[in-house]
Amino acid sequence: MAIAYRHQIDDDTEFALWRIEEEADELYKQLQLDEHEKAFTKQLSKSKRYLHWLGTRVLLRKMLRTEEYIDCKVDSHGKPYLVTLPYHISLSHSFDYAAVMISKTSPVGIDIEQIKQKVERIANKFMSPDELAFIGPKNTIDHLYVCWCAKEAIYKCYGQKEVSFLDNILLQPFAFEGHGIVDAKLQKGAIDIAYEVNYVKYEDYMIGYVKG
Repeated sequence: MAIAYRHQIDDDTEFALWRIEEEADELYKQLQLDEHEKAFTKQLSKSKRYLHWLGTRVLLRKMLRTEEYIDCKVDSHGKPYLVTLPYHISLSHSFDYAAVMISKTSPVGIDIEQIKQKVERIANKFMSPDELAFIGPKNTIDHLYVCWCAKEAIYKCYGQKEVSFLDNILLQPFAFEGHGIVDAKLQKGAIDIAYEVNYVKYEDYMIGYVKG
């Protein structure tokens, strides 16, 4: 399967989606892995997580247009990074899709989620009363998923642990459309960072993405 969707954000930044239709062995053959990565993938074997891990790495390879080994590590906060290539990256996956965002100039964050009704049950766990107040009765589920994806994208872009979606990532009111922008802030102690998060609905998935 080729790249399903690709979006050039600016001269230095883009994201893409890969629909995972291949078997794990087919994806595995497209990668070059070191011994540590090979051992890690054996722990994931036969699981959906294994397909997601392979899918994001194959997509990263396609986006960087290289046949060489890509040394992709994860730091102490769980944020992926490239050891030898000058790109900031963010990875995400949900059910049949892998998503990758890359930038030459700034930290990035991306999140993809398949849209499901259950988000209503947990909305008060990641949204403040003020945020819940701007969620209208129309397109409620889509609206909530934009909020989740926006907060997840900011969390990934910031790249530090101990950040609460409920208490530290604050969204400004917005009306849901098929795509748009959400103004947000990450506030924690002396930290106060403004973000402009983009979102787009793709099939029955929501995507949020941000550049720091």
